[in-house]
Amino acid sequence: MVFTHTIRNERFVFQDLRDLLAKANETKSGDELAGIAARSESERVAAKWALADVRLDDLVNQPVIDPEQDEVSRLIFDTLDQAAFQPIRSQTVGEFREWLLDDQTGQPELHAIRWGITPEIVAAVTKLMSNKELVLVASKIRNVTRCRNTLGEAGVLGIRVQPNHPADDLAGILLGILDGLMFGCGDAVIGINPATDSIDSVSSILLAVDRLIEKCGIPTQACCLAHITTQLACADRGVPVDLLFQSIAGTQAANASFGITLSLLREGREQILEQHRNRPVNWIGHDVMYFETGQGSALSADAHHGVDQLTLEARAYGVARTLNPLLVNSVVGFIGPEYLYDERQIVRAGLEDHFMGKLLGLPMGVDVCYTNHAAADQNSADNLLLLLAAAGCNYFMGVPCSDDVMLNYQSTSFHDAALVRKLFNFRPAPEFVAWLESHGIMHHGNLVAPDPQLRSAIWQQAQAALS
Repeated sequence: MVFTHTIRNERFVFQDLRDLLAKANETKSGDELAGIAARSESERVAAKWALADVRLDDLVNQPVIDPEQDEVSRLIFDTLDQAAFQPIRSQTVGEFREWLLDDQTGQPELHAIRWGITPEIVAAVTKLMSNKELVLVASKIRNVTRCRNTLGEAGVLGIRVQPNHPADDLAGILLGILDGLMFGCGDAVIGINPATDSIDSVSSILLAVDRLIEKCGIPTQACCLAHITTQLACADRGVPVDLLFQSIAGTQAANASFGITLSLLREGREQILEQHRNRPVNWIGHDVMYFETGQGSALSADAHHGVDQLTLEARAYGVARTLNPLLVNSVVGFIGPEYLYDERQIVRAGLEDHFMGKLLGLPMGVDVCYTNHAAADQNSADNLLLLLAAAGCNYFMGVPCSDDVMLNYQSTSFHDAALVRKLFNFRPAPEFVAWLESHGIMHHGNLVAPDPQLRSAIWQQAQAALS
């Protein structure tokens, strides 16, 4: 199907839906690198006008990637709830946008249609929305998940403690965890990116963090962000795995570049659920998966099929939601300026990713970050951090001093977490708050100066976790 729109007597032609979606996207260096971006602002505006008139039914019936060639496309089609889709199928993308923005459309209505919309529908409407509109609609949605605690409720902002170490030194990792706990961070997850993706190294990290959690009675979950096969091999050895992590993407070929298939993800989830059933832990719920995504990942693997990076990111969320994750995290600025060039593009992408994930029913967090060769700085991160907090983001990263010394990029700190919680009157997960209050780290919901004796006692428990 060919789409057209005329602006000031200039007629713009878009060869198919894939071309239209790409040209309607906001400026992204990744789309320019792929050669699919709008060639002028006039063409971009024309594409948005044409896209606004496309029926949602057409977005379902004209997949951007052939389902016979791509298992993600097949999954999207197979998991569409036709009954939920029926009331909106005749709407145009523009009409769907107006419905999302309507004051009468709230959480119940948005939850009711989340399985009746496809990632391509969500991507299309995202391209028609301003930054403030992405914040407004996302702020209506709370997607609550549970593992060792409860995340995502209204008024709750979780923080992942990310105590990475360039040599996987356990003492250094545990010291970073202790620092985060003193700032009330760690309720989302204590998540370590290992410097070495080996079974022995990952097992050592998981065992040390699990012992710390058990000795201190911390109501949170641990994760070591190695490849899924490494984590499952650790689980086979009897190593406790609270959350099973994997990076995912929006095409079968891109996932293959990560060394995964949809069946591997499903089988891994079942294995960890079985392990949970055999562990004497007071589980609050059974959401055991943790996924990370990022605009541009499919293009970097030459697996994008000519589809724009925003649409492919939405398709990654279509994969994630079928596996009931506890956490999904867009590492929005991590992939580099080849895909998101500067502050403007990173901010826009962060708001897009959060909105799309929330609308599709996911517990979205965002790593508000940038690499050192991007046209961005810590003020850029502050801007996106505050916008996402207003949008109701489920969680952010807590990195010592905002500087990840192992991954070599800039993120958000424990201090940033404390500031955002104070500014927006947010609190950690309820079970985590109770633990913080009982240990004198918080009082009536506010952080207090840590007692040196308390810090020493927890450090002694952390050191005991090494033995």
